[in-house]
Formats: sequence, C-alpha cells, structure tokens
Amino acid sequence: MADAKQANLSGAYYGPPIPPQNTYRSVGRSSGCNPCACLFCTLFKLIFSIVVILGIIVLVVWLVIRPYGLKAHAESAALTQFALSSSNTLDFNLTVDIAVRNRNKRIGIYYDYIESQAFYDGDRFGFELLPPFYQGHKTTSEIKPVFQGTQLMLGNSVSTTYNTEKGKGFYNVDVKVYTKLRLKIWIFKIHHVNPTIKCTLSLPVPSNTSSTSTVNLGTDCDVDY
Repeated sequence: MADAKQANLSGAYYGPPIPPQNTYRSVGRSSGCNPCACLFCTLFKLIFSIVVILGIIVLVVWLVIRPYGLKAHAESAALTQFALSSSNTLDFNLTVDIAVRNRNKRIGIYYDYIESQAFYDGDRFGFELLPPFYQGHKTTSEIKPVFQGTQLMLGNSVSTTYNTEKGKGFYNVDVKVYTKLRLKIWIFKIHHVNPTIKCTLSLPVPSNTSSTSTVNLGTDCDVDY
C-alpha cells in the first residue's frame, strides 16, 4: 500500500500547466507614469513655481512701496451768480478750490488729463479742461475749476429744486473731476489710472448786495477708481 502511494507521488503530473513566476523586471520597461502625464506634471510644477515667485515679488514690492490712494477735499467755493430763468436757462459763475493729496512716499503722479464738470439736480451745466501737471511725493496740489456761462437745463425737476433750495438759502451742486494719471515709481511710469473725484457742495445763495459769495467748505470728496 505504501509502495502504491509512493508511485503516485513520484509519477508524472497531468493537470493544467502552471505559469512560470517572473522574478525579474523586463529590461527597458519603466515603472513610472507615461510620457504625457510626466510632461503635464512637469509643466504644472513649473507654472506653479513661477506663480509663487511672482506673488512673492509683488508682495515684496507692495510692502516696500506701500501705495495709497488720493485724498481730496473742497477747500472753498465762490458763487457769484446762479440764476434760473422761467425758460430753464441757468446763468452761473462758480469757482471751486479742490485740494488733492498724494500720500505716497515713493510714488509721483503725472496728471495727464483733467476734466471738470458741474452738475445741478443731476443735470450738467459747467465744463472746463484744466492744464496737466506733476505731483511729487507727499505733496498737496490745487485743482481750481471755474464754471461760467449760460446753460439750458433739461431736467424736469430743475425748476422745482431750484425754487425750493433758493428758499432754504443753499444750492446743492456736484463737482466732478475726471483724470488720467500715470504713476512714477522710481524710474518706471505706469499707464494709466483714471480716478474720478466727486465733491458734493452746499453753496449759499449769492447775495444781491455783494459781487462775491465765498464760503470755506472743508468738504471731503470721494475718489472713485
């Protein structure tokens, strides 16, 4: 009996073939990603690195320069004429003195274009172009538009607003200054920043006995970029 079992164990195996076990790697076969995926990963890392470096540079420059926006306020105004006729024609003579402050230590400002407009009850009545100038670091400059002439007012409520405010003794006038600026940082000039300065003024009705009605305002103006 033992001899029979031994004969079976030492005999040939007639079952399904057993696949060979590879214990080595094929020569030339890579275990990493395919070429397209590797290229994409490399480009992504490169772009990410550039973005990070640029962000650090911008942050350092910003910390060194510390840019501040303009500050503006209307110091005074002279209203010598402001008369609305029955045909909604406005005769006006208005001068406004606006102080603009450059608060930056390392940024100079070129005012390449300055356009001033005056509005009453939302209707424009005055317009003047002002000469360009350069404003240095930490300095205050004066913008002094003069509005004079006659203008047909097209708003439906202008007459009502005018009579009401005349009775109260004050006219509410908006003065806007549209600018085109270049910023000078060291030797570099940056084109263009276009802030709008808006001053809302409450002006006394001109006196009939005086040729000039000047008021000290000290009114802060909005600067919209």
